[in-house]
Amino acid sequence: MNEPTRIDKDAPIKILVVDDHAIVRKGLVALLNTVEGLRVVAEASDGEEAILAHRTHKPDVTLMDLRLPKMSGADAIARIRREQPAARIIVLTTFDGDEDIFRALQAGAKGYLLKGMDAEELTEAIRAVYAGKSKIPAVVAEKLAGRMGGPALTARELEVLKRIVAGRSNKEIGSDLHISEATVKTHINSILSKLGVSDRTQAATSALQRGIVYLE
Repeated sequence: MNEPTRIDKDAPIKILVVDDHAIVRKGLVALLNTVEGLRVVAEASDGEEAILAHRTHKPDVTLMDLRLPKMSGADAIARIRREQPAARIIVLTTFDGDEDIFRALQAGAKGYLLKGMDAEELTEAIRAVYAGKSKIPAVVAEKLAGRMGGPALTARELEVLKRIVAGRSNKEIGSDLHISEATVKTHINSILSKLGVSDRTQAATSALQRGIVYLE
């Protein structure tokens, strides 16, 4: 069910731009402010700033990067949506991993765009989301469908996977998590099966590519 929209054809759509890269953020602001019917009312460079800016400026549409300092974009989206359930947020990111997409949409994003799209596609997405619609490109929807159909990692398996990515040995992982090496091996076998890979290196690569685990 679509959420109600503000009906005022003369008023510009108010936009909040959230990106930790100043050049990218300033470029988006400059671009959007040249488009008739759009107006950037605030900027933010991290997840915490985004929450405060949304609370203060009450934008109609927010453009949100995913990888942000202090708080991830997905976590910021979830917080904003808890405070303002009608908030309309579009993820605008370079990351197209299925787990990134899943987290963002699960948090409440109404759109998911990859940086590199043209200005027309961006402005069309803003207007569509403002009108209460979702904007998910076909390539993104396909990856999301794959994620939805696959088995999810348990919380413990995710902890083990994070340590595999960090280069920890089975013994070190067992020590970190206070479990036996045999239990670690059991978790790893389950992880390999769920990710559809055959060894630890492939598991680490897949986890990073899909956005399941981030490098610190």
